[in-house]
Amino acid sequence: MKTLTISGRNINDISTFYAEINRVFMAKEDWQLGESLDALNDLLYGGYGAIEGRERVRIVWQDVAASRTALGVETTRAFLARKLQRPAGFDVAAIGRQLDALNRGTGQTYFEIVVEIISDHRNIELVMA
Repeated sequence: MKTLTISGRNINDISTFYAEINRVFMAKEDWQLGESLDALNDLLYGGYGAIEGRERVRIVWQDVAASRTALGVETTRAFLARKLQRPAGFDVAAIGRQLDALNRGTGQTYFEIVVEIISDHRNIELVMA
């Protein structure tokens, strides 16, 4: 089983999260993954980058507590607020509901969304260290 290691110490916000993803998954590619949850999900299906097809992969996420904080409520709130600045490209009502849930303490943080995306791929084992 291939093991890939994400260093949580390298993650301070969404941009540095994707920089770390590119360091780990895209080192042999001549292009970089954009800052997109959909792109992250596509990457995990394999076929380019470090994952070849549906092979079994273990992702070890070191210093996960630091990443959980860096991609927490404040970062998620700012991420959603940026989307609201471009309302033509997004479902404003859905984003409003996400913000409301986040403010009530019941919404998903960016970190939790990323973990859910990774967990949806049955060939990937996520080890949070």
